[in-house]
Amino acid sequence: MTELRVRAAAPEDVDGVLAFWKVAAEGTSISDDRAGVERLIARDPGALLLAESGGVLAGTVIAGFDGWRCHLYRLAVHPGRRRQGVGSALLTAAEERFVRLGGRRADAMVLVRNEIAQHAWGAAGYGPEERWRRWVKPLTG
Repeated sequence: MTELRVRAAAPEDVDGVLAFWKVAAEGTSISDDRAGVERLIARDPGALLLAESGGVLAGTVIAGFDGWRCHLYRLAVHPGRRRQGVGSALLTAAEERFVRLGGRRADAMVLVRNEIAQHAWGAAGYGPEERWRRWVKPLTG
């Protein structure tokens, strides 16, 4: 198996990432479109991390830091590459990024119905925070 490489996404990766998420990610986000991913890369060039093996996308994670909190989104691993260390490599890279930026605690958005993801996050040392509930308001129609 080819060595895994983790790198920050570039503007030319947008279409590949969007196609990858259709195969590897559970659910969709309001920002899963070209404009949303381009805006992420332009605003925070190191936030979208890609894991590649032999030049082929194997996984993604968004490691966003707003100066106050560290947020993890879109941890997705290709179904054929799961349980091979791709997610762990992405989370390690994300956590190292957060530490470099001065982050103190990372949180992850995990779908309640996604039991596979819950197991993966638990294995990586994350746990649910039962005291909080996410409140949302879409800003676009």
